[in-house]
Amino acid sequence: MNRYKDIDGDSGITAYEVGTDFLRVEFDNKAIYRWTYASAGPQHVEAMKILAARGDGLNAYINRFVKKLYARRER
Repeated sequence: MNRYKDIDGDSGITAYEVGTDFLRVEFDNKAIYRWTYASAGPQHVEAMKILAARGDGLNAYINRFVKKLYARRER
């Protein structure tokens, strides 16, 4: 997993992993969630990939648009 930059220092996200059709996100409580094209839609997953690479805005995006659309909680 890649370390999430958290430019503003206000996110609960610590790391992420990008796949062709998914994004895995690790939060500071060590929970890992996976969003996929099938669960959240390609437009949301692709937007989340951009925010993850940017290191800013991912947590807000998740809370606003896809919080319950994850495919599974891994941990």
